Formats: sequence, C-alpha cells, structure tokens
Amino acid sequence: MIELKNAIAITGGIATGKSSVCNLLKLYGYSIIDADTIAHNTLYCLHDKVVLAFGDGILDSNGNIDRKKLGEIVFSNPQKKEILQSILHPMIRNEILSRAEQLERYSKVYFVDIPLFFEVKERYSIHKVLLVYTPKEIQLNRLIKRDGIDVDLALKKIQSQMDIEAKKLLSTYIVDNSKDLSYLQLQIEAFLKTI
Repeated sequence: MIELKNAIAITGGIATGKSSVCNLLKLYGYSIIDADTIAHNTLYCLHDKVVLAFGDGILDSNGNIDRKKLGEIVFSNPQKKEILQSILHPMIRNEILSRAEQLERYSKVYFVDIPLFFEVKERYSIHKVLLVYTPKEIQLNRLIKRDGIDVDLALKKIQSQMDIEAKKLLSTYIVDNSKDLSYLQLQIEAFLKTI
C-alpha cells in the first residue's frame, strides 16, 4: 500500500461542517480529494449492482437511484450498510488512492475528505487526521434542518457513525465548528499555522 506522506485526512460526523472546512482550505490554496463526490460518481457507475442488491424500490421515477430512499435503508440496518459499502468501497478506494498518488508527486500538504475515515475497515495509510468537531446537540439540529428530516431519522444517521467524542481521541488535529463561519475561519487559520 502506498504511503500518503503529505496527506491529512479530514473527518467528522454527519452535519459537523466538513464541506465548510474543505471550502475554506480550498480558498487557502490546498488540494482536496472529496470522497463523497467520488462515492456519488461510484454509485452512478455501479447503478445496476446496487439495484440488484437493494431492489427497484430505491429508484426514482426516472430509474435513477434515489439516495434518500437508499439512505433510509442503510441507516436503519447495519447489515444493509455493510452490503452497500462492500459494493462501492473498492472502487471509491482505488479512485482516492489514484488521485492521492498524483498529489504526492508535488511533496505538498493536501487533504483527503473521508467522512468515515475511522469507520472504514480497510484504512488508508494516512497518519494525520483533522477532525471537524461539533457537539452532538448542534450536530443533530443542523442535520434536521439541512435534510428536512425528523429527529428519529437524524439520530439513526448520527448513531450509524462512530461517536464524535471517540473520533476526537483518535485525531491529530481538531477544529471546532460549533459557532459561525467567521469563528470557523479563525479555527482553520490557527490549524494551518501548526502544519
């Protein structure tokens, strides 16, 4: 496995603000490999395999996979989540590693946004991790508002991931995203001085 010496993984929980952190890091000129974007493309590429595993009930009226329907299935059933990950993850991993190998050539720090960095069984050889931290109550409220879902589904989504406090103990760096964007920007600036 290639060692990603210049990579820093970005992780957090659902609705903790990883996208906001990535957008700020891009403004400061850093390259970002976005695992979620790669996952969306992979879901599109592996459409038939996913439908075979989960049935036609996950399709919208145009025959495309409805990510909300699929999400409701996998967030309420750990076995189904494992099945989906086993279908998608090998291709996602290969694409992340391919992009990382290209960025390693420049010998400059870059970031790999992997929301489930600690949860993924087959880890990446990235030794530094930046956690985007938000207390659970704020995370829950943001998720309900962002996705327009009820408390039960929001809690299922949060509980399907490793506890944010456990991630805190495993991370190299932590940025607090419990306030507004200007506060987050100050957090990012302070973090960048440490790398």
